[in-house]
Amino acid sequence: MAQACRILALDGHQDLTLGHVSVRLPGTEIIYMKRKGRGLDEITPDDIIAIDLDGNLVEGEGEVHLEYPVHTEVYRRRPDVGAVIHTHSPYATALGATDGKLELLTHDAVLFYRGLPRFEDTPELIVNSDQGRSLAQALGDARAVLMRNHGVLVVGESVPWAVLAALTLDRAIAFQIMAARLGQLRPMTPAEAEKLFPQKFPQAFVEEYWNYLVRKLERAAV
Repeated sequence: MAQACRILALDGHQDLTLGHVSVRLPGTEIIYMKRKGRGLDEITPDDIIAIDLDGNLVEGEGEVHLEYPVHTEVYRRRPDVGAVIHTHSPYATALGATDGKLELLTHDAVLFYRGLPRFEDTPELIVNSDQGRSLAQALGDARAVLMRNHGVLVVGESVPWAVLAALTLDRAIAFQIMAARLGQLRPMTPAEAEKLFPQKFPQAFVEEYWNYLVRKLERAAV
């Protein structure tokens, strides 16, 4: 958890003390997440708290983020999700403030071949269960959802999967911006992207990518 927060910060997801990462304790209704008031770049294991799905603090010291329903309502709806990330990452946040869509231009975009939905209800903070349920419904079975004029919600089977998805989404959008300046976009077909997905993102590669990100984080701390 602490490593995930600092990896996201290192890759440009830092926004003051905003943004949060959570993980579900398998077989329970307990989730661990960073406490309120700390930036992603300064999170240590002491900054991790545990809450239940109603947002009650059950372990650790510190305040619970106001937007905890972003996490809890996704876990209620998606038993396949093991980790949730909400940040204001630069490129995903920018795309969510337009009517543009993610095109299947690069291998990075292949991770989202099933689509990148949008949450259009409100640009406000998600601070109650009704808003959280609407956000989870907008996410559907996707890996990420753009939050209109707000940020992005990314999910994964585990912390490494969720972190990889968050980093990869911003990279895919950045490449799309560059490609659009160079000429007519030539995206893959959905069928081509679906075929490429298991080659590009097998579990073994995700573990390899995560180990690299941890080493990168350790090097940055030297």
